[in-house]
Amino acid sequence: MTMPEFFVGNARLKAADLFSLEQYAAARVDLRRQAVAHRNARRLALGDNLILSFEDRITMQYQIQEMLRIERIFETAGIEDELGVYNPLIPDGSNFKATMLIEFPDVEQRRQELQKLVGIEDRVWMQVDGHDPVFAIADEDLQRSTEEKTSAVHFLRFELSPAMISDLKSGKTLSAGVDHPHYRFDVTPLEAGLSESLLNDLA
Repeated sequence: MTMPEFFVGNARLKAADLFSLEQYAAARVDLRRQAVAHRNARRLALGDNLILSFEDRITMQYQIQEMLRIERIFETAGIEDELGVYNPLIPDGSNFKATMLIEFPDVEQRRQELQKLVGIEDRVWMQVDGHDPVFAIADEDLQRSTEEKTSAVHFLRFELSPAMISDLKSGKTLSAGVDHPHYRFDVTPLEAGLSESLLNDLA
């Protein structure tokens, strides 16, 4: 089987959509190359230290397949547990979902910056031309920040109105940025390839 038979659309994944461990082992080299290329095309750098990696069915199926492979999970209960963890990160047709990574190569600098950047996950935005910015809804699964520091990893959802979706599909541009007292950056508009890929999330 080829990757498009599995990695298509934005429906929630089911156990029947997945390779068995044996099938995945046989197809892994090709699937990994395609999935990594797809993920890289959906990454957005906001300055030097913040990356948004937009998730979809392809990125989540690849993540699940890798987890099943690493943990040698083949029983139904274990597979359903993995689906329960990763399915919520697949867009629902009215939103974009992204993993946000805050990256500083030096450990001590990272510690200091994460203290300064408390709340940054709530100040990341996306904007359809002609509409107000949409700020992220962050970390719905669990709280990842404290009053003292933020986490280096967050999960974000950007919920769009029907009018925003209609305008995007009609050709309006999409921008993104972050507006925090200690970190401000924007990309206006997004690169065409990324915008086209994100349109596929709005089924």
